[in-house]
Amino acid sequence: MTRLNKIATAMALLASAGVAAAQGPRPLEVIAFPGGGNWPVWAAQEKGLFAKDGIAVKLSFTPNSVFQIRSLMEDKYDLGTTAYDNVAAYQEGQGEAELSMQPDLFAFMGGYSGSLRFITQPNIKTYAELKGKTVGVDAATTGFAFILYKLAALNGLSSADYKVERLGGTPARVQALMEGKIAGTMVSSPSEILPESKGYSRLGDTTATFGPYQASVGVARRSWAAKNGDRLVAFIRSYVAAMDWLQQPANKDEAVSIYVKYIPSAPRPAAQKAYEVMFGEKEGFQKKAKLDIEGCRTVLKLRSEFAKPEKNLTDPMKYIDEGFYRKAVQ
Repeated sequence: MTRLNKIATAMALLASAGVAAAQGPRPLEVIAFPGGGNWPVWAAQEKGLFAKDGIAVKLSFTPNSVFQIRSLMEDKYDLGTTAYDNVAAYQEGQGEAELSMQPDLFAFMGGYSGSLRFITQPNIKTYAELKGKTVGVDAATTGFAFILYKLAALNGLSSADYKVERLGGTPARVQALMEGKIAGTMVSSPSEILPESKGYSRLGDTTATFGPYQASVGVARRSWAAKNGDRLVAFIRSYVAAMDWLQQPANKDEAVSIYVKYIPSAPRPAAQKAYEVMFGEKEGFQKKAKLDIEGCRTVLKLRSEFAKPEKNLTDPMKYIDEGFYRKAVQ
């Protein structure tokens, strides 16, 4: 290569870099449920991991799963985090609400496993005491409602023994519980810390009862991912890096500070407790955000038992594509 050619090539590279810099990080609209489950996203933002991967993530909160799924299908958001059960439900035509188009949702990474508690009023110590009372759910036919139904059934209650009220995500249900509007609800960690500190009862644990359970996953449309694979890979890479950082004991104090910054209503001792709960050995945030296929099977087993129309669902990979994840962590 001649000296002039080398200069021309160098100038071209500088010009392209200048264009990229001028364009700035590529935006990503993410929709999730509010609460501590967003810790890795907050950490990735605070530590500059998204920016390092050339993306700018805007995190928005959904009031309930129906709004979230509809918004994803209408391309109002690029991706989100939701229950693995929600992905399977809508793909199988068993979702809480009808969609205007055939869904093409898939799970692309894990989030957290288990960490779901059945919390009740302080004066309710047994399942029998739930008879005639109302329990709260996000949606009656998706998400974590089936865990509640199964726990009740295992403890001698039929569906006729209690009423079900749709209330939206965990924060809304916890608020309703603490205002005395419902007798109990499933609570995703670490949101059980506040009511339990005030004497509310824990009647059931998902992991203790069912074993592995894939609770939260990353979700996107296949059609969107096919056109925006580079941004999806960048998001996963940043998210996994944030998860790695959070799980380092040396980073605990800073991680707790990040939690308090984004959930200012949480006193620092509660945030420290949240860290212990979410970074435990058997449940909580998943190392490397890796999906637990056995945990997915547990979800499908419950869906096969309770969902309408009835279907025997046995293949968790039907709702998963780990190709983007593998590119991100290679």
